Amino acid sequence: MYLRKRFYLIALAIILVMIAGRAWLPLLWVGQGLLALLVAELIAETVVLWFGGRIEGSRTCADRFSNGDDNEVRLRVKSHYRMPVWLSVTDEAPVVFQRRDIAMSIRLKPATGRVLTYRLRPVRRGVYQFGRMRVFTSVLLRCMERRFTLGEAQEIKVYPSYLMLRHYELLAFSQRLTEMGIKRIRRPGNNTEFEQIKDYVKGDDYRAINWKATARTSRLMVNVYKEERSQQVFCIIDKGRLMQQTSQGMTYLDWAINAALVLSFVSIHRDDKAGLITFGGKVDTFLPAERNAGQMQAILESLYRQQTEFDEADYAALVTTVGQRVQRRSLLVVFTNFATVDTARRQLPYLRQLARRHRVLVVFFRDEELEAFVQEKPTTEEGYFQRVTAEREVANRQLVASMLRQYGMETLLVRSHDLSISVLNKYLAMRH
Repeated sequence: MYLRKRFYLIALAIILVMIAGRAWLPLLWVGQGLLALLVAELIAETVVLWFGGRIEGSRTCADRFSNGDDNEVRLRVKSHYRMPVWLSVTDEAPVVFQRRDIAMSIRLKPATGRVLTYRLRPVRRGVYQFGRMRVFTSVLLRCMERRFTLGEAQEIKVYPSYLMLRHYELLAFSQRLTEMGIKRIRRPGNNTEFEQIKDYVKGDDYRAINWKATARTSRLMVNVYKEERSQQVFCIIDKGRLMQQTSQGMTYLDWAINAALVLSFVSIHRDDKAGLITFGGKVDTFLPAERNAGQMQAILESLYRQQTEFDEADYAALVTTVGQRVQRRSLLVVFTNFATVDTARRQLPYLRQLARRHRVLVVFFRDEELEAFVQEKPTTEEGYFQRVTAEREVANRQLVASMLRQYGMETLLVRSHDLSISVLNKYLAMRH
């Protein structure tokens, strides 16, 4: 049981009245009467809170959270008191979120319940620990409250952004991928194998209209063709120290992992085979490109365990592994980060070796903080020097992209929050 702030304010007011009673005696009697009422109120609230009922509560959330996304947590509370109660509900969220504002105040009628919701956005993969719910209950004048400890401690694993996969899947089924910024790529002459007949939607090729089916159904119908053959798509993720840089609270490695997960999902649903390679000081993950039912789960579990390393990534080991284990010409999507032109030049010979046998797409990040700094107007001489340095660094990343293109590699220099969409558009454009 706890005394609330309201009790101390009322007690202070009574004390002031009784002090004033020294100057005018009737006020002393009034103060004594109010004090007696306050004591009676405390006794009544104690009896009601302890013997008049109880509060039930529980927490409901997904078994695993999606990294970088808003994950919903639901708190259910129910009153078994025979009078209205006021509740202050606090949930012990994992300490990594540093959330001290998860406290909701509500009023419940007798024998009723309510569901409260809030959202958490993790920016790191791993295991997070929830505590228990604390519900502070008050009645009548609310001078006293009783604490109920409800729910159970709970462990939640944070996985790469699987919520994004569900969103893409729903849009794909409803032919609305363009809402996410994914362009419709059409390659006449490649689609040679008939797959199905479907309703015409805006953007379909008029030459694919099936006039016999249209006449039968009295609405436009088109033939759908699928690719004559599939290709292997490997997402290759650099785990070196340069991938520890953060953007919007997430490391470049986590942004790359989310994009690789989405690309693998889309490529499998496009009848391609998806594989995964991760490397730091050595190649530590190699999943052969497959299109079977369990491939996405295998990729998800592999990505969940990845962590950045403090060493520079060993591209020589990557070239050796790819040369030995990827025999068929494939699309290699390399997620990396180049801090300087010299860094890119050191890795260029290895990337060129990969490009001799495979199609290579190198994806690396724009430094959004530097770009924002360049847009600011300096006010001091030191500020001008800093701006020139920042402009040179931004230009160097563009220079790296141009250098890679000169040697026959496709490149993407993107902001972190545009990564997944940009990679998908580039994949669709390169797909053959």
